[in-house]
Amino acid sequence: MPLERERAATVNVVRLSARIEESKPLRYTPAGLPALDVWLAHQSTVEESGAKRQVNAALRAIAFGAVAERLSTQATGSEWLFQGFLVNWRRSKQVALHIQDFQPN
Repeated sequence: MPLERERAATVNVVRLSARIEESKPLRYTPAGLPALDVWLAHQSTVEESGAKRQVNAALRAIAFGAVAERLSTQATGSEWLFQGFLVNWRRSKQVALHIQDFQPN
């Protein structure tokens, strides 16, 4: 499938099916905004250059506000479809997913 170009916009949108591997306790930013740090685990099989490939990935993620409150009530090991965008984690070279929404997978 050819890559479609966005006109006049840079795209940073991630949709990922994953399970909640680890969840820290809900915390609050200095501004009083709920925040939740989680680790997500993804497993799938994809086709690449005509061959099937097993994909396993672990990804640090964070949610804020109502999304963080909702996510904090979900069980470790439960699977979801997450949507958000990628950022560098706290001024490091590691990437994190900022979760903007999630729904049952």
